[in-house]
Amino acid sequence: MEMNLLIAYIGIAVMIGLSGIGSAYGVTIAGNAAIGALKKNDGAFGNFLVLTALPGTQGLYGFAGYFMFQTIFGILTPGMTAIQAAAILGAGIALGLVALFSAIRQGQVCANGIAAIGQGHDVFSNTLILAVFPELYAIVALAATFLIGSALTA
Repeated sequence: MEMNLLIAYIGIAVMIGLSGIGSAYGVTIAGNAAIGALKKNDGAFGNFLVLTALPGTQGLYGFAGYFMFQTIFGILTPGMTAIQAAAILGAGIALGLVALFSAIRQGQVCANGIAAIGQGHDVFSNTLILAVFPELYAIVALAATFLIGSALTA
């Protein structure tokens, strides 16, 4: 039975780890662009800050996935079944990978918007709208994680 718990926690570790790594990369991609753009347009720091922080949300989705399995569903117990452990591992891999790539690509979209704002173009709102699209996939992966947890407790 402890092996099932170990497998489940590997899934949780992958979920939190990959989503956090993606957020770290995405935020630094946008942050690097913000530093460069500040040289040309230091009055737009507020816009740069918002766009730089946006890729950080995917790391929160990994934590939310763990929170769901631990608190809402209460599945992470020593008496869990092999099917539950495998499902948590699968959900962790899926959410972790989707959040990883979503955050990196969102950071790139934000970086391009930051560069354009730095050059004097008024594209903050447009960039924010376009940056939401990669975020959508991380939200869908989190919803799938919720559905997997719901199925395991039914």
